[in-house]
Amino acid sequence: MEYNKCVEYMKEKHKGQKRKQGTPYYLHPIGVSNILKKKGFAKDYQIAGLFHDLIEDTDTTYEEILKITNRNIAEAVRLVTKENGYKMQEYIIRISKNDMAKMVKLADRLHNLSETHLTEIEFQKKYVNETEEWFLDLAKGTVFEDDLQKELNNIKRLYEK
Repeated sequence: MEYNKCVEYMKEKHKGQKRKQGTPYYLHPIGVSNILKKKGFAKDYQIAGLFHDLIEDTDTTYEEILKITNRNIAEAVRLVTKENGYKMQEYIIRISKNDMAKMVKLADRLHNLSETHLTEIEFQKKYVNETEEWFLDLAKGTVFEDDLQKELNNIKRLYEK
């Protein structure tokens, strides 16, 4: 499982998709993977970061991810995938029980927060509230705890002026 091949696969699957701010979507999973790498996580975590939105946002299946990677990565991606009608409390509980899923989700949240200033103020406020309500507890005691708090403080400064 070669990292660059995984990047190309992910880019192909997200082809044509854009983020809220108009940038190519594939830059987000690369950003998440880079955060995991910078924090010292193994290649499997980085690949799970690359693939974290594939089931949720493309036609990719769990089985396809399993075939390309391994059970640990495929399971982490499945766990961070939000299904229709999901309940946030149940979603957070299931992520919290799998270290790879938890770290990928926290890196995802951190990357999203770092780009939140590019969105509308109302979205920023909603995202900050959701992060405070659900993700600060999930991040407690992890390498993401301080980073999430710093990003939250930076965003709040933007709209509390």
